[in-house]
Amino acid sequence: MTEMQYTRLGATGLEVSRLCLGCMNFGSGSEWMMNDRGESIDLLHEAMDAGINFLDTANVYSTGESEEIVGEAIQSRNRDELVVATKVRGEMHEGPNGSGLSRKHILDQVEASLDRLGTDYIDLYQIHRWDDDTPIEETLAALDHLVETGRVRYIGASTMSAYQFTKALYTSDIEDYSRFTCMQPEYSAAARHEEANLLPVCEGEDVGVIPWSPLAGGFLTGKYERDADAPEGSRGAASEHVERKFTEANWEVLDEVRAVADDHDATPAQVSLAWLLAQDAVTAPIIGPKNSEQLQDNLGALDLDLSDDEVERIAAPKTPRWPAE
Repeated sequence: MTEMQYTRLGATGLEVSRLCLGCMNFGSGSEWMMNDRGESIDLLHEAMDAGINFLDTANVYSTGESEEIVGEAIQSRNRDELVVATKVRGEMHEGPNGSGLSRKHILDQVEASLDRLGTDYIDLYQIHRWDDDTPIEETLAALDHLVETGRVRYIGASTMSAYQFTKALYTSDIEDYSRFTCMQPEYSAAARHEEANLLPVCEGEDVGVIPWSPLAGGFLTGKYERDADAPEGSRGAASEHVERKFTEANWEVLDEVRAVADDHDATPAQVSLAWLLAQDAVTAPIIGPKNSEQLQDNLGALDLDLSDDEVERIAAPKTPRWPAE
């Protein structure tokens, strides 16, 4: 049985599992989601039983349904051991103040998230995207207030330019606001643009990195093939985000991933996650299994040690560029 590994989140003392359970699949917003509340809760318990203490959701995932499912699952667990993360920014209702990072929206949404999660505090509260319409000072002041009043323990961010993130960090320093402790970027062996954008900032500022889409929407599991239609019901069949991964350079990356997997008697998914875990900047990839088999396969990545040569072979076909191509 795989033994869970733990690390610290950025410069904090917060202990998080080396794999974070992404909870976007829990809900009924799209065909590719689990669409079964009981099965979702069972999978959450299986992950926590395996030692995963880091759970990542967002208010917009199935418009709050994911948070409700996570909240139900954690009621019977030791809350002191868990690190529950959620996000704010996306549209939660039509009309004025339904989205964004204004003080009003943040303070309204944190209360709604706390209610759905059934908890008194959120361990990690993240801004889901940058908001061009709200001064970053207003956003940071609101987040700092949540930390000071105990509703939130730490704050984080996701998916923006290096300039925006640096501006936010330095504004916190100047104004003595709570600082972003982690960044959630898209990052995988098939999507390495953040190596030319956010990752140098994170390393230089001692910010934790929790990559989303570490398997490139399933591309790096090996379930897609050159010149073949994506399997029915897969994200590749329904998402341009996955289709954009079907480039020659990425097929070459997948070829190397499959070859390394064969050498280790492992799966392509395990090798792809092990590749991310081998990156110095990465704290915990956010996995998104939809069943027990996928979860157990993902956990197996923790037992896999790639050599420096194997890590370089997988990286070789791509040259990181920003913006993403």
